[in-house]
Order: sequence, then structure tokens, then C-alpha cells
Amino acid sequence: MKKFISLVINNANEMERNILIAFLNEIGFDGFEETHKQLFTSIEKKYFDKEALEKITGRFPAAEVAIAEVEEKNWNQQWESSFEPVMVEDFAAVRALFHKPVTNVQYEIIITPKMSFGTGHHATTYLMMQQMRTLHFKDAAVIDFGTGTAVLAILAEKMGASKIWAIDNDEWAIQNAWDNIQENHCKQIQILQADTIAIPSKAGIILANINLNIIIQNLPAIISACAKNTKILFSGLLTNDLPVLLPALEAAGITVTKTTSKEDWVCLYSYYN
Repeated sequence: MKKFISLVINNANEMERNILIAFLNEIGFDGFEETHKQLFTSIEKKYFDKEALEKITGRFPAAEVAIAEVEEKNWNQQWESSFEPVMVEDFAAVRALFHKPVTNVQYEIIITPKMSFGTGHHATTYLMMQQMRTLHFKDAAVIDFGTGTAVLAILAEKMGASKIWAIDNDEWAIQNAWDNIQENHCKQIQILQADTIAIPSKAGIILANINLNIIIQNLPAIISACAKNTKILFSGLLTNDLPVLLPALEAAGITVTKTTSKEDWVCLYSYYN
């Protein structure tokens, strides 16, 4: 069984948490979630570099850092003590099985996060769901690239998508995504474990909540999956990523028509020309 290093950071303000996420991502941590004033993340033990972590956290002397080694099966015990339902306006709610049902929204999604990214607590997941509200998913073919918990793929099916490819390169994320898909009684989602997009047909909507480097690296694959006027939502991005990303999107034939932001994170609404 795989072993992970879980990291919980307290007493870091919003700006400090955003900077920490960017630095920690560079040394291999992923699955970032924020609850109240805490930051949760993890890394597989074999990739953990304690010295690199100490160099990063040493820049934030007021932050309290708790490190624990956990097995896959024990991860949920840490989440259940602090994971509260997330409301995206009156549009969607994300909750765990142990929460009471949420009835005052259009769509309710049940998620067990385990080691995967995507409960709605992080600003980028929230922004993606918020913008999904503006898209027409009825009978659409959809790609969820970097699916994590599959929360966006599940929402896409609930909104009427007829075919969804949920793609992630992490084996544990794939297992978690499958569990969540089953829990939400979804039938139209195909899970693919892969580093890039490779599907047999074109998609009308692409959801890419990853990070700047992976988006840039995979732009050719994203374009290959586009039909004329395919709508694309990009997130996993900080405001200071935009000077690099926007010219690359323009050069690839992708037009950004709207940018939304939350806590220094941004979501781009775009389409392929």
C-alpha cells in the first residue's frame, strides 16, 4: 500500500496560502484544499523532500506546520474532522456522505476526497463550477482534464452532458474518481489514466483545472480535441500566470472572453476559433 506525507498548515493568511500552494506544487505536493484558515496537501512519500519543504515553510515563521505519514486508507479520517459542505451560490453543493443532504440548490454532488483534488473548497474548483453554470451541457461531449475527484465531470453529467472523458495521470485519483462517480450514480463518464488528452472524437466543452505548466505543455492535445467553437474553461492558475498563458492561448487560436477571480486564483472562459 502506498504511503503519503500529509501536510496541514495553520496560521497562514490568504495571500500566504496562495504563495505556499505555488511553492509546494513546484516540489511535488498536490491535491490542495483550504478549509477555514487551514491548508491541506499531500505527496507520495517516495517523492517527499524534507529539506525543500523546510526551505519553503521557513519563509513563513508565523505558520504552524504539521506533517504526518499516512496510508491511503487513513486519509479520510483527517478530512472528516474539517470538511464542510461547499455551496456555489444556489447552483451546486458539494458534500460528503456524512453530511445532511442539501436541498436548496440545483445540483448536489457527493464527494469523498481521499488524496485527490476537488471538493470545491479550493478557489479554482469553485470558480470552475461557477463558470460551468453559464455553459450549455445538454447532450455535449465533455473532457475533464485533471479530473481529481471527478467533481467537475459529475457536475457535467448532472447538467446533461451525454459523454464525459475524465482524465488524470494519478492512479489514486483514478480510483477516487471512480468511487465518486459510482456514488453519484453517473453513467456517462469514462475514466482515463493518462498524462495528456487522447480521445477518439472531438469535445464541445473542455474543463482544464490543472496548472500553468501542464496547460502549456498540453495545448497541442487540447487543440486536437477541439471542434469549431469548443468552449474551454481553464483554471488552476494564479493571476501572475496570465502574462505567460494568454499569449500562448492566442497563438493556439483560443480566444479568452471572460476572466473571473477568487483569492488571487483565476478562471478563464474561452473558445477555440
